[in-house]
Amino acid sequence: MQTTVVASTRIPEMNMVKAVCVYCGSSAGHDVAYVEAGEEFGAALAAAGLRLVFGGGTTGVMGALARGTLKGGGQISAIIPKFLIGRETTQTALTMFGDLTITETMHERKHKMFELSDAFVALPGGIGTVEEIVEIMTWGQLGQHRKPIVFANINGFWDPMLAMLDQLRRTGFIHSGHLLQPIVVDRVEAIIPAIVSAAVEHGTSDDGTRSVIDKM
Repeated sequence: MQTTVVASTRIPEMNMVKAVCVYCGSSAGHDVAYVEAGEEFGAALAAAGLRLVFGGGTTGVMGALARGTLKGGGQISAIIPKFLIGRETTQTALTMFGDLTITETMHERKHKMFELSDAFVALPGGIGTVEEIVEIMTWGQLGQHRKPIVFANINGFWDPMLAMLDQLRRTGFIHSGHLLQPIVVDRVEAIIPAIVSAAVEHGTSDDGTRSVIDKM
């Protein structure tokens, strides 16, 4: 009888990355690769022993992300504003999450996600996804954190955003550029290694002034 030994993909306990915040769409988009990427990354987080922090939606890419994590036995912190229940999920569907926070406002949700997370990943999504990852980049440029930021550029989804960032640099509208260095990866399997590498190099500290972050 042949025995196959599967190497563990779990992040060593000494590593500073414990939880990853993922921003993504509550819709599926027009490319099946987006939903597939969500489920695949959820499975990867579970296999690595990393907690998923996300917006609590159970539809679209968000739903696929949650399913992939739960199927893999992973842990999830779901954070959703009260007014989005019925739009991005249902009260019944939310029972799948053992760690659920229902906030009053989007502002509360975003701060809670920031506090719980050691890194941020943008999968394909809509205006809300764009707004959230841009805010996290803004906080980083202002020196309020050094947590890794990753664009999962599935099938070139984020190319227009990356072109805009290049335009801002070329025209002199990005200051403290050394503090704004998002990581771009094209494949789901490259996301976690990229996060770990960045965390080892730069750390994941929340170096900002609490009073400043709270006003953002």
